[in-house]
Amino acid sequence: MQHVGSIARQLPIADEFDFKLCKHKRKRIESCELVREQRDEQRQDLAFHSRPFVLCGLPIRRPETGTLKYTRRNGRLVLEIVGHPDFGLPFGQDRLVPLWVATLAVRQKSRTILFRSGAEILEEFDLPGDGPHYRRLVDGFKRTFTSTIYFGTQTDTTRNQLWDYRRFHFFDRLKVWYAKELFSDREVDSEQGNVISLSESFWQEIQAHPIPVDLNVVRGLTNNAGCLDLYLWLVWRCFSAKRTESIPLFGAFGLAAQFGVFEYTRDRNFRKRLKEWLHTVSLYWPECPANLSEDGSGLLVGPARAICSADASFRKGA
Repeated sequence: MQHVGSIARQLPIADEFDFKLCKHKRKRIESCELVREQRDEQRQDLAFHSRPFVLCGLPIRRPETGTLKYTRRNGRLVLEIVGHPDFGLPFGQDRLVPLWVATLAVRQKSRTILFRSGAEILEEFDLPGDGPHYRRLVDGFKRTFTSTIYFGTQTDTTRNQLWDYRRFHFFDRLKVWYAKELFSDREVDSEQGNVISLSESFWQEIQAHPIPVDLNVVRGLTNNAGCLDLYLWLVWRCFSAKRTESIPLFGAFGLAAQFGVFEYTRDRNFRKRLKEWLHTVSLYWPECPANLSEDGSGLLVGPARAICSADASFRKGA
C-alpha cells in the first residue's frame, strides 16, 4: 500500500511515539488507500447523484423542533423542502437516500426502481446492519419520502435555457417495506418487492445529467454529512471548471447559502469547518485543486477529474 505512510502522516495521532492507530483512524487510512489505488488503476466503484442535491445540500444536522420548511439557494436556483408534520425534515445521513435512489435509477435504467429490502442501502454504503442503524434508515426514508421537495428557478427567464424549467417534484409513488406504518387505513402489499417511482421531470434530469461519484469516498464520509456534501460538490464543480475560479463563501452566491450549515452562523466558524472538510477530501483526492483564498473570502477551484473510470462520464451540460 504505497499511500499508507503519507495518509497516516496527515491524520492526527494522539501519541507520536505509539504508531498503533485507533480503529477509526486505521479504517480511514484503509479507505483512503483503496480510493487512491482504484483511481490510479481507473477501476472506481461508482454511485450516481443528481444535480439538485449536489448544488443545494440538505440540512447537516437535525433542524430545530417545529421547523418544517427548508430552503437553499445556489444563485437563482432554489431547493425547497416542506417536511411532513409527523416526521420532519430530512437531515444528516438522510442525504444518502436520494443518492441511493439516483444510483439505482442509473443502474436499472428505469424511472421505476425496484429493490429487495431496506437493508440494501446499509450494505451499499457499508453501514452496520444492526438495529439502531436500521431504525435510523427507516426514519430517514420517512423524512425523505413524506417531504414535499421542489427544485427550480426563482423567476421565469430564458437567459439560461439549461435551467429554464418550472419547479418540479421528485417522487410520484412509494411502496416500501415500512409503508403499513404510514398508511394504516389501507392494505399495502409488500410481497412483490419495494418500488419507488421518480417523477418524470426528476427522471429526465437524472438521465440527462447523472453525476458519477466514487462510492468508496461516499462510504468513508457517511458520518460526516458536511464533508460529503463538499466532496460531491467538488466532483461536479472541478469537472465543469474551465479555469481556476473563486467561489465566495458568503452571500447569495456563496457556499454557506448552498450547504445545509445552519449551525455555523458566524463566518469564522464556517471557514474553520470548511478547512477541516477540505483536508479530509484531500486524503481521498490529493490532486483536488480546491483551496481557500488568502483573505479567506472565497474558495479557489480549478479544473480536475475525480472520476477516472472508463465507464464514467458526465453527460453534456453537467
